[in-house]
Amino acid sequence: MRIEGVDALALLGLNDANLQIVEKRFDSTVIVRGDAITLRGDPGEVDQLERVFKELMFLLARNGSLTANDVDTVIDLVTANGEPALPRGIASSLSTDELDALILFTRNQMIRAKTPGGRAYVREVRKNDIVFAIGPAGTGKTYMAVALAVAALKNNEITKIVLTRPAVEAGESLGFLPGDLKEKVDPFLRPLYDALDDMVPAEKLRGYIEKRIIEIAPLAYMRGRTLNNAYVILDEAQNASTMQMKMFLTRLGPNSRAIVTGDVTQIDLPKKTSSGLVQVQEVLRGVAGISFVYFDRNDVVRHRLVKDIIDAYERHANGKAREGEEL
Repeated sequence: MRIEGVDALALLGLNDANLQIVEKRFDSTVIVRGDAITLRGDPGEVDQLERVFKELMFLLARNGSLTANDVDTVIDLVTANGEPALPRGIASSLSTDELDALILFTRNQMIRAKTPGGRAYVREVRKNDIVFAIGPAGTGKTYMAVALAVAALKNNEITKIVLTRPAVEAGESLGFLPGDLKEKVDPFLRPLYDALDDMVPAEKLRGYIEKRIIEIAPLAYMRGRTLNNAYVILDEAQNASTMQMKMFLTRLGPNSRAIVTGDVTQIDLPKKTSSGLVQVQEVLRGVAGISFVYFDRNDVVRHRLVKDIIDAYERHANGKAREGEEL
């Protein structure tokens, strides 16, 4: 479609502010080249986007300017009169508990908490500014955290997502990995990219990363920053030292929230280094606005064998412990 009868800069906003509002509210990709707007995505959503831009051009031609509130209002009116947020029939088929467990609806799937522990996790995240999710692999701690952050971004609750992990070796040395620093740390951050790939269309995700709306970085890069209006996720937190944990938690600025995920049975730190995730459970217990959620084997949502593998390792560890006591 073409930008007709109005100034493109006024339509898109200073530094593309109006365009960014539109992009956050839709999964489709919006590409602007000169006076041409290209829309790529689900046909139904593309149709809504066309109507949004036409309404905005009409408003701009009539009033001479556009505000962020104008953009939000037009989007609300178009989407309210178009397709519902959930596909027809889905909302009516879900119970109240199932709707509460719903985190994010994408073009390809409905992301929701599937276990009692997962549903408790979602409830605590919605009530508290900082939530610690602690439990074994395969329980969806990281995946749900990313989904909650993406949902908050789409709902304009925040303006930025920051995903971070400690770059701690688990049997391999960073120094021997090929490439520059970014190439060395990217393998540590790959699970976060994988989660985002499931939730945000590829072109849109690239745009978010280029504009730094979504940042993915090693934990060490957080030092000295203040994160305002952001959703901040610290993954694999059992590998953060006590000082790193304190540093991370004190990065939060106004209107920011944090989720910290980890498994205290998988600490890869050197033996003389204490895990910040272990210590923080004692330090912050009972602080208002901070919640701890614990997962167990019954919350595993990966392959059915993952639960059996966790059980087998626990039995092995318990057997070793008993042997040590007997000796």
